[in-house]
Amino acid sequence: MSELEKVFCKFATYGDTAATGKDMTGKNFSKMLKDCGVMDGKAVTSTDVDIVFNKVKTKGARTINFAEFQQAMKELCGKRFKGKSPEEALQAVYALMEGKEPANVGVPNLAPLTSLPQHQSSLLPQGTV
Repeated sequence: MSELEKVFCKFATYGDTAATGKDMTGKNFSKMLKDCGVMDGKAVTSTDVDIVFNKVKTKGARTINFAEFQQAMKELCGKRFKGKSPEEALQAVYALMEGKEPANVGVPNLAPLTSLPQHQSSLLPQGTV
């Protein structure tokens, strides 16, 4: 399994415990491109990503497989890296994706409720500390 396939599987299973990692939804495809820096909001927008996703997926399907994903990357790489040859642009996009994982944005770090020093004033009677 190539590095790109590993990244594809990580994002394909993100947020869905029943996912096998062989197919990716449009939501996860969009998240992948945003987290990896392919979708920058200028050269490649969320609208571009949605259009390409719907173009490469099988008619009636809600997901894309790895081969369709590669086709989508070929279509998007020219928009993201204008001025480069198609092969150079594709390699540049793949380089952005290597080693990336889904980011958990907006998930706060919660202190454990068993952390006594933080909560001792509310847990112990007054004057015992």
